Amino acid sequence: MWDDAFPSFLIGLREGLEAGLIVSILVATLVRAEARSRLPQVWTGVLAAIAVAMSFGAVLTFTAASMPQTAQEAFGGVLSVIAVAFVTAMVFWMRRSARNLSSELKQKVAGALAMGSGMLILTSFLAVGREGLETALFLWTTAQAAGESAGPLTGAAIGLLLAAGLCWGLYRRVLKINLTKFFTATGVVLIVIAAGVLGYGLRDLQEGGVLPGKTAYAVDLAGSIDAGSWYSTLIQGVFNLMPTMTWLQVVAYVAYLAVVMTLFVRGVRVTAPKAKPERRPETVTQRSAGASGEGSAARKPAARRRPVWVVPAAVVAVPAVVAGLFVALGRPKPAGDQTVAVSETDCGKGFTAPEPGRQTFQMHNTGRQASEVYLVDPSTNAVYGEIEGLAPGTTRDLVATIAGGTYAWRCVPASGKAVTSKAVTVTGGGAAKPVAPVSEQDLAAPLKSYKAYVGKGLDTLAGQTRALQHDIEGGHLDKARTDWLTAHRTYASLGAAYGTFEDFDKKIDGRADGLPGGERDKDFSGFLRLEYGLWHGRSAKELTGPARQLSTDVAGLGKAFPSQDFDPGDLPLRAHEILENTLQFELTGDTDEGSGTNLATADANLAGTRELLTVLEPLLTDRAPKVLPTVDTDIDRVQKLLDAQHDGGHWTPVEKLSDADRRRLDGATGQLLEDLAPIPDLLEIRKSA
Repeated sequence: MWDDAFPSFLIGLREGLEAGLIVSILVATLVRAEARSRLPQVWTGVLAAIAVAMSFGAVLTFTAASMPQTAQEAFGGVLSVIAVAFVTAMVFWMRRSARNLSSELKQKVAGALAMGSGMLILTSFLAVGREGLETALFLWTTAQAAGESAGPLTGAAIGLLLAAGLCWGLYRRVLKINLTKFFTATGVVLIVIAAGVLGYGLRDLQEGGVLPGKTAYAVDLAGSIDAGSWYSTLIQGVFNLMPTMTWLQVVAYVAYLAVVMTLFVRGVRVTAPKAKPERRPETVTQRSAGASGEGSAARKPAARRRPVWVVPAAVVAVPAVVAGLFVALGRPKPAGDQTVAVSETDCGKGFTAPEPGRQTFQMHNTGRQASEVYLVDPSTNAVYGEIEGLAPGTTRDLVATIAGGTYAWRCVPASGKAVTSKAVTVTGGGAAKPVAPVSEQDLAAPLKSYKAYVGKGLDTLAGQTRALQHDIEGGHLDKARTDWLTAHRTYASLGAAYGTFEDFDKKIDGRADGLPGGERDKDFSGFLRLEYGLWHGRSAKELTGPARQLSTDVAGLGKAFPSQDFDPGDLPLRAHEILENTLQFELTGDTDEGSGTNLATADANLAGTRELLTVLEPLLTDRAPKVLPTVDTDIDRVQKLLDAQHDGGHWTPVEKLSDADRRRLDGATGQLLEDLAPIPDLLEIRKSA
């Protein structure tokens, strides 16, 4: 966790010390000016600055969380670049201003005392507020890069506490620090860290589609270094340098370091001689000790007293309330907030005019018999969405794209007359386009092509499992491990999701979950049984039986598949279900029995999904021409992320993925599943309404 915590610790220490120095100087100036009664005004300004900074952080966090994945990445990328700009300006400003900070603030305090309490509050607020906003932005950026790690917040908390302790020591004259040297040293380190943040931010902008070149890799060390090792984790956490980086990231990183570090070091050399005549380190104590009676303006009669808690409470509450309203109003309203009744008597109850766009309706059967339900234009009978066989008392989602037009629900009970609900009118969003009905005949050609693909793959698989069997029988276990992966990838590319191959799938690729003996259970068989044995030191003799059984089961599937009942309506479902399995089992490492090749299986699953989409392309292009281009982009993105995790036959195990890589892979797969979700509805076989 420390690798994620260090950058935030440094920014918390440095920014906390800057803000603490400012507060210490303000307080010392008022004390020297015998204006202690005005101290609450300083603390009010400080509280206001803290409240604004925390509210800013909350807005960043919760508005980003409500965005789609690609939008989150673009948003995070933009803020990362802004954070780099702020940090860069901050290190240069503090290097230049450290010596004159005290005199500048004392001048401002003197002016504020003359102008009234409001100006003193504003002075402390502005002096501390900038540090707070910079801290919030930089911490949010580093927390995004660290994923679920608590390191950034922990590091920042430690840094801020240490800064508070240092400032107390400086103010009480029990501690001396050469502030010029401190801010110079930390400035150098922060410039290096900011270069990494810049690279990370540009990568997010590439992933979000804002910048090009997301697949143009300048560095690809994913296959040659261990992403989960301590040194790799340390480098990634502290410097945001990844094993795989694009040309844009590398060029920006090098250019930023070369330009900014040169200017910073040159500035240090230019200003350093000016410090020599003083012959002593600068401390807050020495600065504040120089304060004189220049605060005589403060010795005016006190104004009429007001309740001391009103203004502090307001400056804390107002930013929080504004931030809460911003988050609440900025969150998109859920698309599926309408529950619509389906029955002979309640058809369409609960239906109100929806907003234009893709909407999800909760269809609840309140009747006593199964029913079909259609979203229609009652004047033309055009169908925009449907559900068949909705059982009594059950609820299912119906997804439809809503545009300008008239809509109603048509409920068709299993043994009754069709009932049409009251119509509603939607304005805006263009003209609505009905979903062209799909028949079994429409899916006949795609199904034939896909079954031919699977049949050919099963023939290949049969030969590969026989080779695997011969390896084990001959005692060649190293070769068996290689041949096991080849055969398993072939099987995973055939779309074995949700019982595609009936009972054969459990025999060939079943898991040990739920078996009384676990991996040692006699009913545990197939690829995962062999994987467990091959990677847990089992002998060839122990594995010969399972290998022969696997060959037999694969041969049996090859013979049975042509006559298996493959409902044409299930074909569109596979486009979503294969990768749903992948996200649930492979990308969690749930099915890993020791080989660490879950990502290889995910890669094969992706290939199987591509094949399905190829055979479904003509039907999808006619009904939703924008779906496939979007999905193709998503698939390419997932493919690149998977490609970065293997070198030849070696794949990075899921548990050794870096937090950033795992987050990107899960997010990209989730986005792909989201864009695949409409396909089953678009190609659902529809009967006449």
